[in-house]
Amino acid sequence: MQKISNKWSALFAITAVAFLLTGCGAAPVKNVDSNIVPSNVQSAEQVKQAIKRAGTGLGWMIKEVDSNTLQGTLMLRKHIAQITIPYSKSNYSLMYKTSENLNYNAEDKTIHKNYNGWIQNLDRAIQVQLTL
Repeated sequence: MQKISNKWSALFAITAVAFLLTGCGAAPVKNVDSNIVPSNVQSAEQVKQAIKRAGTGLGWMIKEVDSNTLQGTLMLRKHIAQITIPYSKSNYSLMYKTSENLNYNAEDKTIHKNYNGWIQNLDRAIQVQLTL
């Protein structure tokens, strides 16, 4: 019985260490560059509104920078991510701008791995809004 208990303890310890090592890991910053807008979209204004709806639905604050650029800011607990969103009738991009408490490394262009999930979720939500 002691052998089984030791095996479970060892397995638990290995799993815990693996979880800790991957839980706070860094990943290359994911930008969405020139994602294609579906052909049913008739104007850049429709793209802008789709981005705003998608972003606000996910907790992003979206504000206009100029006639073809938005800025998105996401604040979760003590983490802040800010992106630049250039758009047109035919495409849009989600580009890293700055962050706080996300361990961004400018030299390696890495960031907390959760950031990429937030960008992926925003991109998917924009695509959904563009097809409505």
